[in-house]
Amino acid sequence: MNLTRRAALMTSAAIAANVIDPMRAFAQQTPRRGGVFTVHYGAEQRMLNPSLQASTGVYIIGGKIQEPLVDLDANGQPVGLLAESWESTPDGKTITFKLRRGVTWHDGKPFTSADVQFTAMEMWKKLLNYGSTLQLFLTAVDTPDPHTAIFRYERPMPLNLLLRALPDLGYISPKHLYDSGDIRQNPRNLAPVGTGPFKFVSYERGQHVIAEKNDNYWRGAPYLDRVIWRVITDRAAAAAQMEAGQLHYSPFSGLTISDMARLAKDPRFVVSTKGNEGNARTNTLEFNFRRKELADLKVRQALAHAINVPFFIENFLGDFAKAGTGPIPSVSTDFYPGADTPQYPYDKAKAMRLLDEAGLRPGAGGVRLTLRLLPAPWGEDISLWATFIQQSLGEVGVRVEVVRNDAAGFLRQVYAEHAFDLATGWHQYRNDPAVSTTVWYRSGQPAGAPWTNQWGVADATLDKIIDDAATEVDAAKRKALYADFVKRANGELMIWMPIEQIFVTTITAKARNHSNTPRWGSSTWHDLWLAE
Repeated sequence: MNLTRRAALMTSAAIAANVIDPMRAFAQQTPRRGGVFTVHYGAEQRMLNPSLQASTGVYIIGGKIQEPLVDLDANGQPVGLLAESWESTPDGKTITFKLRRGVTWHDGKPFTSADVQFTAMEMWKKLLNYGSTLQLFLTAVDTPDPHTAIFRYERPMPLNLLLRALPDLGYISPKHLYDSGDIRQNPRNLAPVGTGPFKFVSYERGQHVIAEKNDNYWRGAPYLDRVIWRVITDRAAAAAQMEAGQLHYSPFSGLTISDMARLAKDPRFVVSTKGNEGNARTNTLEFNFRRKELADLKVRQALAHAINVPFFIENFLGDFAKAGTGPIPSVSTDFYPGADTPQYPYDKAKAMRLLDEAGLRPGAGGVRLTLRLLPAPWGEDISLWATFIQQSLGEVGVRVEVVRNDAAGFLRQVYAEHAFDLATGWHQYRNDPAVSTTVWYRSGQPAGAPWTNQWGVADATLDKIIDDAATEVDAAKRKALYADFVKRANGELMIWMPIEQIFVTTITAKARNHSNTPRWGSSTWHDLWLAE
């Protein structure tokens, strides 16, 4: 295989060698009020409401406008936002939240338990791409008064699971703006009203999103006057704008590897994985079981064995990536089961033998099978991975057509229309497998929900393990169940997750109070400010 792209890339080791400490001290500087913070927005998803779509591409904007019940503090521990306190009954079937008083929506209406009840039952449970599995056994939310919400479950909900899920899957929407009509088509999904430190101003598709400070924010007005997210799909152009001072921040590995390595040497910027610890990710290979050849386990195994993952990591990703061993990454100290599960090391001869056994013998030109691969447009590594898959599978007689789309097109074609054979993107692991991992495998997901099982397959055994683990309150038993989950998931190979990574942030060195929580890019930025 002739791969020359590697010669043009500086590895992530160069980034690591030149990273500036994002938590360095700044001599007791007094926060400065005012200023406009400009953000690189690389892939429009045409959704800004995080109550309906769980995605860093939504949180990066919506997470400044709307707020969850709970977030994570600097140590990664749950801390109340719209909820002040919580408690669970011993059986785990009733969880009570006491809500923050004196909070108002951006239109002046009061925030109450009715908003929590409506959002949980009508959005999280029915529509939210990860929430539908998390809240599968939620039966009701009682509201005995405006500041109390009592969640009732058919099966136990481990309190620690719920608290670690809510930072991403606990955003609240205003009932009075959503309780009539089609929730998914509500215009407020692109012009959100929230309780957060910034108020929506405008969205010009393909250009920018603008939000301004909320002077009535319950924690006090934020330091910044405005935040502007500029839509820039060309990563090189985004890097040039950062160097010209037109952008302050490129989140979630939004620049090319070579540009991040170069900017890491420039004292005007901070380049680091700090602040992304809560969003570990794995690169995926997703299979559409509606294609009869891919419904054959031998074919899926063959495709995995045909790809030399260690070579790809060493030559394209470097030190910020490592070989993955399944859907639960090694950074999950509470649940990682180790590598003693079914794995698919590179073995070209075995790949061809499995394809022969599946009846896919070489035809004209040595081609056994032709497949369409849709890569997500989230990061450079996905594009490189798609090309590497194409070249690797070509060597065993599988012709791959790579079909590239914008964000909305990718989400629609893969998760709604199922117009793909293979797809590849990112699976993001968020603290607990039940938050945003098992939904990739659990059957019965809402049609069109992104980053969920839309593969055209159901596995009753896997479904039962997932449900049992999500409702087990004993920590040791939960961990054992998730080890069973990984073993079954890897064995059936519904999806392949062979690479682990952590996002890289590129931000101006003038920014203060940044990267100070494990999900900072998704958080509120209420205390972010810019030094002169």
